Amino acid sequence: MECCLSEEAKEQKRINQEIERQLRRDKRDARRELKLLLLGTGESGKSTFIKQMRIIHGSGYSDEDKRGFIKLVYQNIFMAMQSMIRAMDLLKIQYSDPANIEHAELIRSVDFETVTTFEPPYVQAIKDLWADAGIQECYDRRREYQLTDSAKYYLSDLARIEAEEYLPTEQDILRARAPTTGILEYPFDLDSIIFRMVDVGGQRSERRKWIHCFENVTSIIFLVALSEYDQILFESENENRMEESKALFKTIITYPWFQHSSVILFLNKKDLLEEKIMYSHLVDYFPEYDALLRAATIAIAADRTTATATATVAVSSSFSSVPVVEVVVVGSNSGIRRSIIRNSYQNRLKYIFP
Repeated sequence: MECCLSEEAKEQKRINQEIERQLRRDKRDARRELKLLLLGTGESGKSTFIKQMRIIHGSGYSDEDKRGFIKLVYQNIFMAMQSMIRAMDLLKIQYSDPANIEHAELIRSVDFETVTTFEPPYVQAIKDLWADAGIQECYDRRREYQLTDSAKYYLSDLARIEAEEYLPTEQDILRARAPTTGILEYPFDLDSIIFRMVDVGGQRSERRKWIHCFENVTSIIFLVALSEYDQILFESENENRMEESKALFKTIITYPWFQHSSVILFLNKKDLLEEKIMYSHLVDYFPEYDALLRAATIAIAADRTTATATATVAVSSSFSSVPVVEVVVVGSNSGIRRSIIRNSYQNRLKYIFP
């Protein structure tokens, strides 16, 4: 019969066969590609998570890539110190060394977003300010204003960062804070499966863009910063960050787009919770878990780890009015270890990819 076909019919048949082959290839490739949507409020650690995945499962950061973060590290240092200088006025804290009033004015005069170098006069001013007892008191009260989590990390290591040959480490890169605007995708290969991670800005102004990412989502990874239970929103000083995160989580999982998507609740920044729980009581912010949290408060005196674990259970429980596939608890930045990443994904493929 093939010989009876006209040349035009043969060509049409060839095209149809090629289309069918391409459709089969696309279907096969689709089975090997998973779309993971990273969601959470601002500063919950989504972009840091992406960086970790790039380090662990991707190409990492070359020296040229690392040099691209130098300016951002400098800007983060200026931004952190300026936040504390403003808070000194707000909280009515005095500098222990009057000379630091002048240093504060020097740092305050800089537009941190334009910083590209780390000049000695500014470095010394920041060093003197960070050593000031007043600034240290201000840092201890950081829950009362907006301060990046990486402030202490950078400010405690200025001698290394000010060196002329300074090249950011992976840890420096993980700690560097730049708000995500728009939608970023990062694909990586794990056991012949392509994971396409989609990171979207967590600030309220960015959430209207989320709907464009909602189709064909295999799994949602919702990040919650455990350390934010006593902090206020950047957008609203009358609202608690943890409450905002809970409300957003409960809204997200009711969306019809996600009825067949698995959900991983990622409780992040456990190390910061461990540090904070020593002086900021969770019972003041989670009264509905009073008995459990009072046990955690009592445990602080004897065992910080036990207190942290109890507090983590309380936070996890507050999100559990809806079922999730898995709850993963990790530290901030350095706390997302290679083994945890591997366990969190390789062992959960049965949930993500039935």
